[in-house]
Amino acid sequence: MAVNFLFDGPEDAAVTVLLAHGAGAPMDSASMTAAANALAKAGLRVARFEFGYMAARRSEAGRKPPPRAETLNPEYKAAVEQLGAKGPLIIGGKSMGGRVASMIADELHASGTIVGLLCLGYPFHPPAKPTQLRTKHLAALKTPTLIVQGTRDEFGTVEQVPNYELSDSIEVLWLQDGDHDLKPRKSISGFSAADHLKTLGEAVAAWSARLT
Repeated sequence: MAVNFLFDGPEDAAVTVLLAHGAGAPMDSASMTAAANALAKAGLRVARFEFGYMAARRSEAGRKPPPRAETLNPEYKAAVEQLGAKGPLIIGGKSMGGRVASMIADELHASGTIVGLLCLGYPFHPPAKPTQLRTKHLAALKTPTLIVQGTRDEFGTVEQVPNYELSDSIEVLWLQDGDHDLKPRKSISGFSAADHLKTLGEAVAAWSARLT
């Protein structure tokens, strides 16, 4: 199946970032678009794509539910292949998209296909179900990884995540008072969504430069 990509950022950027969407919102959702724009402003080339079930929602009546995350691994690999990035490539995504990327990252990193993994709001567990962890494979992850997480993300808060067994290859950037879309409450935190997006872009650009 042909993959449709959305591109942002300079075509001659040193690094390309491939992002998949979360379970319930498409690649052009407000949060995905904001993140892609922030990365592009920081000088990165960003490509977004949709898994088949989400793309089908654009042309078919009814909403196909998301399949189990691991069944999407082949689709993500196919997107990497179709993208055919010429230079260093980082894969990742929003929530479930990042989780799928994390399951194929070591294979692609070992083959030299990617240099890193970027997860925006990693779904460490379902909301209100903190014992249903999705972290087992993260303990032995070898791929250099940056997880950008809001401190009050209901899929994994700043109080919960430090207790998980995570590989030393994983760095976590905490955004103060951010929710699952990394948005803070300005009246409480003093930060705006724009502040956090700027931090996101600058941090990913600096991290990716270290990888290359």
